[in-house]
Amino acid sequence: MRKLMLAAAAFGGAVLYEERRLRLGRELAARANRAAGLEPIRDFGAVKELSILPLIDYYAADPELATEAGVAYLIEADGQRILMDTGLNQKQAHPSPLVRNMQRLGIAPESLDMLFFSHGHLDHVGGRREEKRGEFSLSHGTVKLAAIPAYAPLALKPSSFNPGPKPEIVNGPRVLAPGIVSLGPQPRFLFGLGYTAEHSLAVNVAGKGLVLIIGCGHQTIEKIIERAQALFDEPIYAIVGGLHLPIRGGRVMLGPVNVQKIVGSDQLPWKGLSEKDVDAAIAAVRAAAPAVVALSAHDSSDWTLARFRAELGAVCRDLKVGQRITI
Repeated sequence: MRKLMLAAAAFGGAVLYEERRLRLGRELAARANRAAGLEPIRDFGAVKELSILPLIDYYAADPELATEAGVAYLIEADGQRILMDTGLNQKQAHPSPLVRNMQRLGIAPESLDMLFFSHGHLDHVGGRREEKRGEFSLSHGTVKLAAIPAYAPLALKPSSFNPGPKPEIVNGPRVLAPGIVSLGPQPRFLFGLGYTAEHSLAVNVAGKGLVLIIGCGHQTIEKIIERAQALFDEPIYAIVGGLHLPIRGGRVMLGPVNVQKIVGSDQLPWKGLSEKDVDAAIAAVRAAAPAVVALSAHDSSDWTLARFRAELGAVCRDLKVGQRITI
């Protein structure tokens, strides 16, 4: 009986600790968002052509291409090549799934002009080793990169495998190139993951509007759309990337436990993500009225993807490795 009482007290203490930690973390993230000091961005240019080629994600258009629960996208805007995130490389392989796919698709690392990291989680910076060290890598072996800028919402340095890039911290909304803008960090405090600063990319396509390219969407799509509408006069033409809605299924499981669902919210697990979050996301996207919606399966379930298709219809497109999305 005594052991049972002690176990119950320990569990209750742990719950109270996590509740307090989450409450304080939410307050910290809210203060950071309020202090962002947003000013509208005008006359930042536009690109004539834009394409997004998934290099790493959960599904592939070609069975010869590698897949994983991570993200890496090649963004080509008027000839400029931007690599957004560098995948998971869970086995710390060389060549990594990312590099193997780049080789198969004829993309030379030396041809990249910019790196853009949505946030510092392992499935976006090249693995757990990189996340722990505050680094990023394309592979666990030498990959030649030029001295190109690497933008991230936190301190992130290149690993010894790819030493060329020059990291810069993005502290707020920032024009990175004509027509290409970081929305600036939108932090959120997540259960198990803690304080998470994430930013998204906005590309203004002439005659169409903004294309929002998102890594994980920990900020929530509602907050991302709200930020874009506060910064720009241009309409939202497309939404591409992850929204972290692993409802009724997940890509990362620990036995029966859906890990992504547990760590995807700023609430305790039993109050965490639910079907209501999917409904709210769909409502926000519908209100923005984009012409194209392509959601990543790396952090959203098949049920969520099907729900978006059922509600939004023909605007939804597949997002698969090797299948280019041309705007």
